[in-house]
Amino acid sequence: MERYFNELATAFVRGRLNNPAASIEDGMAAGLRFKQGSELPRVRRVLSMLRALAPEKLLDVGSGRGAFLWPLVANFPEVQVTAIDVSEQRASDIDAVRKGGIGRLRGFQMDVCDIAFPDASFDGVTILEVLEHLRDPETAFRQAIRVARRFVIASVPSTQDDNPEHIHLFTVNRLREMAVEAGCEQPKIEHVLNHRILICIKP
Repeated sequence: MERYFNELATAFVRGRLNNPAASIEDGMAAGLRFKQGSELPRVRRVLSMLRALAPEKLLDVGSGRGAFLWPLVANFPEVQVTAIDVSEQRASDIDAVRKGGIGRLRGFQMDVCDIAFPDASFDGVTILEVLEHLRDPETAFRQAIRVARRFVIASVPSTQDDNPEHIHLFTVNRLREMAVEAGCEQPKIEHVLNHRILICIKP
């Protein structure tokens, strides 16, 4: 964890300061902060799934502050990762890591309900802790299915919480119906510590 955090944080600082020799200390002196996350149970489970699926190109939707993105980049050094987020600042932070030396990572500001990539552009799509925030999660999931060639993995909370940004609580039946309507013939759902993980393997 510490090694990959240092590599990513250094890349972030170098990208933000536009200085290929900058250190983490230089970034701290400039007021930059790079959040170190812990590998949550749902993150560990999805990483395990990805090891079995072995994608070469992956799209991470709604990457946010990187709770899943940074462990993903660290654990899969051979995978080309594209990350999108509706927040211009967060997309810019992700792209700073690319500019700072992690060339297999790309970051874009983009609306999940209107993903600007062609059909089947990626081996797989991850969309973790995103759908519960959206006014139209069904459209977002259809978009994820559209740009995935082989699989989509989504996670959502399974219990009510006090986050005011969460506007949906997905039952197992609603998740399954959403997946089937999007074109996933046999969706599978796992339960991991107050979360549901939806796995769709495309035929």
